[in-house]
Amino acid sequence: MCYCDRRSCLLFDFSFLGDILMSHLLNLFHNQRWLVARGFLPESDPTTRFHSHMDISALDEIGRDLPSLLENGVLRQRVEKMEIPPCPEYDRRIHLDLMRLYYIRLAFLASGYIHQLGAEPVKVLPKKIAIPLVNICRRLNRPPILSYDGYALYNWKRINPLRPVALGNIETIQNFVFAYDEHWFILVHIEIEAIGARILRAIKQFLEKKEDLVANLKEIADAVLDMKRVLERIPEKMSSATYDRTFRQYIKPFDGIVYEGCFDDQPQTFRGETGAQSTIMPLLDAFMKIPHAETGLTQHLLDMHNYMPSKHREILAAAEALPNFRASAPRDAYNPVLEAMAQFREVHYTWAKEYIAAHTTDPRGTGGTPYMLWLKQLIDETRSAVL
Repeated sequence: MCYCDRRSCLLFDFSFLGDILMSHLLNLFHNQRWLVARGFLPESDPTTRFHSHMDISALDEIGRDLPSLLENGVLRQRVEKMEIPPCPEYDRRIHLDLMRLYYIRLAFLASGYIHQLGAEPVKVLPKKIAIPLVNICRRLNRPPILSYDGYALYNWKRINPLRPVALGNIETIQNFVFAYDEHWFILVHIEIEAIGARILRAIKQFLEKKEDLVANLKEIADAVLDMKRVLERIPEKMSSATYDRTFRQYIKPFDGIVYEGCFDDQPQTFRGETGAQSTIMPLLDAFMKIPHAETGLTQHLLDMHNYMPSKHREILAAAEALPNFRASAPRDAYNPVLEAMAQFREVHYTWAKEYIAAHTTDPRGTGGTPYMLWLKQLIDETRSAVL
């Protein structure tokens, strides 16, 4: 039995972590200082227009008109008359925000073209979209399809720039449909990402030994529960019927699509937009060292890393490389984090059941996976990891 002072007894011993592994993750935090304030949201509020960049400013107009063009079934005809200039070779450090906006406009346009509701299916993305989309995605080091980063992380603006990034003070930049349901779906994820900054801040303090393990794990658990409360708000302004019949159709995978003028015109398959491409929960899985059985799910989770921004992948890889601290963690601090994660995943499972499974017999989600089976596996394995 341990009779030492409780606080000193629960201080985490970093001696076994290894200076190199710990220093690498801390260096990433120090070099990307916005992570502890912004989480995995961009380092500054996204650019909403191209402004004086007249050569590509027409994309703002097509972005504004996209819901009308899709609703009226004339997007493909409009594309035939369009000329899309390539994104200029900006200095990446200064103009990354403009490159992201260019990617958003082109990726939405591509998904709208391929998945146009009420139109005949197509398997060819015209070169006037395909070539600039592939080029900008190569520069951003990501697959050439709309993913979670373009649909959510970069796709918002604050109504009042002096107020927090939270529901009621944020709006989307680009949408597929007019229904506010889609705005709400995206914006709920934005507030969840904003809350996720608290998790990154706690992990950084944890590694710097500024506070003891218990305090940081408690902050992580509280943040995840706050994320869960935001996710629970989905039904407030989002109908399951609207989701299933309208904008969900536009975030599905590209399956055997020819990008005209690219990839030697060989058909390509890319996963659709999905919350599994967010880095928050994978980071927690890695940091908390939650074991997952070797199944199709584990390969799927690894594949989702390819759809994350490259800097997010760096943070995730560094967290995965840290040694396992489970054996040294006090149960009363470690287990509440896992329970909070399981509860968050249960809400996700519930919405997947009500918003998707209730409307279709297709077992595949927008990421192309058996989502109900795998979401349940994630919940079970999270709870099974308790100490």
